[in-house]
Amino acid sequence: MTIRPPAIFLMGPTASGKTGVAVELAQHLPVELISVDSALVFRDMDIGTAKPDAATLFHAPHHLIDIIDPTEAYSAAAFRKDALRLMADITARGKVPLLVGGTMLYYKALREGLSPLPQADAALRAELDAEIAQHGIEALHAKLAKVDAETAARLHATDTQRVQRAMEIYRATGKPMSELIKQQEQNPLPFDVLSIALIPSDRAVLHDRIASRFEKMLCDGLIDELRSLRGKYPLQREMTSMRCVGYRQAWEYLEGEINEAGLMEKGVAATRQLAKRQLTWLRSMPENLEVDCLAEGLYQRVLAIIQSKVRFSPY
Repeated sequence: MTIRPPAIFLMGPTASGKTGVAVELAQHLPVELISVDSALVFRDMDIGTAKPDAATLFHAPHHLIDIIDPTEAYSAAAFRKDALRLMADITARGKVPLLVGGTMLYYKALREGLSPLPQADAALRAELDAEIAQHGIEALHAKLAKVDAETAARLHATDTQRVQRAMEIYRATGKPMSELIKQQEQNPLPFDVLSIALIPSDRAVLHDRIASRFEKMLCDGLIDELRSLRGKYPLQREMTSMRCVGYRQAWEYLEGEINEAGLMEKGVAATRQLAKRQLTWLRSMPENLEVDCLAEGLYQRVLAIIQSKVRFSPY
């Protein structure tokens, strides 16, 4: 039986204190930090992303921070590729990768692999729409049963959306959807992962933290930062970077679509919605060990869990 090397996931909603705990852990354990944050990848976006400052990064370097310009895009697939390479490098140096951040899709992609299913094909979709209109969805389900019996057996014959998608995948790839899904399942993460989730015992306290942090971002110059970004890069508001919480609302403010009070209100509301989505993801992951991020001695609590679960190589 192959012994897999250890890795640590330190997850939590925005404003739960993940970065502070991770930086402290890096001072006392043989770990290297990998950022799991879809906003921290962008250069020059510092205030609105709550990016660790230069002094913090000097003492506790993070991989996958400041790796692309705000005009570029970064995907879950790119993250998985980069993270696996870094995790292997860190392990080869005798250290343990500690992944910290709140982009739950990245964790999912890393742990489960990426689906090889193709993107939707408008032409194929239109062709199938015409078949359904002429012969009915049951006839398409019967065709599906001939090429992908496993998928057809688990789908109801009148489930138009899923039957159509399964047939679209077969016609696009020449392979049954059931076979492609199994390829994904055969690509597990080659690490023994300890997953720690920082969960607030009182959602209202987290909401207060979020409001205070967004107010501080405004005081620290979020609007001026966005002005500078728009002067330095040919940005458009639909770009991935500008859809980040905080920047999206700041863009509206600069365009005169909302006033300062509206900026504060919409920024806080959007950040709270982000935290809610993150918590929903975390609650659906039974493998997580939960720690109250509002409790006294948060770092010591997390450290104790890690020391009890992870075997480190000697320095």
